[in-house]
Amino acid sequence: MPARPAATAAPADLRPAAPAPGRPALPRVDLMLLAVSIAGISLSAPLISATAAPPLAIAFWRNFMSVGVLGPYALLRHRAELRGIGRRALLLAVAAGVLLAVHFALWMPSLRMTSVASATALVTTTPLWTILLLRLMGERAPRPVRIGVAVAFAGVLVLTGVDLSLSPRALLGDALALGAGAAAAGYVLLGAEVRRTVSTTAYTLVCYTTTAAALFGVCLVAGSPLSGWPAGVWWQIVLLMVAAQLLGHSLSNRVVRTLGPSVTSTAILLETPGAALIAAVWLGQWPPVAAYPAVGLILLGLVLVARGGRKGG
Repeated sequence: MPARPAATAAPADLRPAAPAPGRPALPRVDLMLLAVSIAGISLSAPLISATAAPPLAIAFWRNFMSVGVLGPYALLRHRAELRGIGRRALLLAVAAGVLLAVHFALWMPSLRMTSVASATALVTTTPLWTILLLRLMGERAPRPVRIGVAVAFAGVLVLTGVDLSLSPRALLGDALALGAGAAAAGYVLLGAEVRRTVSTTAYTLVCYTTTAAALFGVCLVAGSPLSGWPAGVWWQIVLLMVAAQLLGHSLSNRVVRTLGPSVTSTAILLETPGAALIAAVWLGQWPPVAAYPAVGLILLGLVLVARGGRKGG
């Protein structure tokens, strides 16, 4: 599951904007845009699972193509800002890009080892890892958030137990998905710091360029081929970039100002059932019955975290 740039916005960007007098209510429109965003993100995992190309190559091309789409606009409109980025912000943006590369390098292979439902549920534990990292930095979460973390991790334990009963390979896929969620948490925290002084466009260009470069190196070291597939595979990769990156994450960034971070982040949790439903209908990939309660616990815990974080803020 791709990491979500909306979570990296600075606090001032997250306050809902008041609707202008005489204009139609924005939330209804933005709710529709959010629905499109969730649909695009939900398509990501099943599409990766169905694409007949190595996962690492898919990860590289997805980010490389995103840079190709974003780059001309960023260089045209943000050239002065890009030249003036301070050393500290630049290093943090590069570090965030490396962590995002780790996220993709772990999550995409996990989709070939375990079910789409399991991998997606486990990678969406990013908020839990974020809270744990903040706790190590001395920040104490509100009590409802701590309860949500406990509930979600109970679901993680149940889900990994179910997959262990299936095969060691499925359990390894679970571990990779969990690691991807942890890497995304570091990416989110670093991005939030960079976004205090750098625009989303400039930060995203530096971050995604670093991610693409890092994944290119990983592909070379791992011996993963980067070409040689039929045209249909390339179109699937393009569709992945458009659906998950341009529609999914970009629209989430668009609506977070009016709907607020709590509504947006909670709605993104619908990626798990959405991806599982698409995988079941399209790929015939039905998770074992015992996995459903575990996924439900993870989602419940994440909802509690989102709601508790809003009240605690």
